[in-house]
Amino acid sequence: MSRWVLHVDLDQFIAAVEVMRHPELRGRPVVVGGDGDPSKRGVVSTASYEAREYGVHSGMALRTAAKRCPDCVFLPVDRDVYEEVSGEVMAVLRSTGAVVEVLGWDEAFLGISGEPARDPEGFAHQLAERVHTATGLYCSVGIGENKLQAKIATGFGKPAGVFRLTHANWYELLGGRPADALWGIGTKTAQKLAGLGVHTVRQLADADPDMLAAHFGPMTGPWLVLLGRGRGDADVDDTPYVARSHGKEVTYQENISDWSRVRAEIARLAGLVEGEVAGEPRPVARIVVKVRYAPFVTQTHGVALSGSFTDAALAALDQFSSRRPVRLLGVRAEFGS
Repeated sequence: MSRWVLHVDLDQFIAAVEVMRHPELRGRPVVVGGDGDPSKRGVVSTASYEAREYGVHSGMALRTAAKRCPDCVFLPVDRDVYEEVSGEVMAVLRSTGAVVEVLGWDEAFLGISGEPARDPEGFAHQLAERVHTATGLYCSVGIGENKLQAKIATGFGKPAGVFRLTHANWYELLGGRPADALWGIGTKTAQKLAGLGVHTVRQLADADPDMLAAHFGPMTGPWLVLLGRGRGDADVDDTPYVARSHGKEVTYQENISDWSRVRAEIARLAGLVEGEVAGEPRPVARIVVKVRYAPFVTQTHGVALSGSFTDAALAALDQFSSRRPVRLLGVRAEFGS
């Protein structure tokens, strides 16, 4: 191979940043989420490895995390600090001369060729060392012939390791694993595949693309087969990320049962979003409303924007048939091309 794709993933990034800020927490179970108060509503943004041993994970309600791990230390989210540290990490990655495609605060793809590609493991180890020297953070690095392989390889390398996944060892490592072990396949897709008798990665690779096209669509069906075979995009793009939408959402400490108040809250959020995107050069094409009912069922509806943000948001809200108590509301503006 003259070109490799690397996936760099910072280990327990947010928790690791907080431990650097609070060294006395090293070795203790740390959970970051919401305003740091587990008695209030909010979700876990990240959990340290020590907290994960108690079954705490990202997306879990803070109250549930506190029940599973009464000894956990809960801290509030500090976005500004995480963005600053993430920027330092990405600067280290770019300083190598590799093409860097940022995926978020804590992960990025790198494309390497030429001399670095002769020894991708050596390059990866040096890269991880440079990140640690500059920021004090540890990272895992996956190496692959494409983004799919590199992304999955990172999981084999965690924590703080390097792993190479290629077509040569693809089936040996993944063939017997469930289909949702693949990046891009979620629980619902895996369940639908299972209903068709496709349970493992190998079975997915051997599946008839036309059969899957009939159930998932002419584009998605064959694409799923390619995922099973370890095929994917190998082009790393360093074009800066541009958000496709902008929104606001609020988790309420007490459920809202009065839907006249729900309408008032949606109108308020729509006004905030409209004000925040007023200077955006791209037109807003669609307004989407998100409702999370108590205890934790989430639905969304959207409408094309033809008038005011508030009118569109309320029109989207009218598409919700249930008037059950609500714990979270959100309004999102989606930009057109």
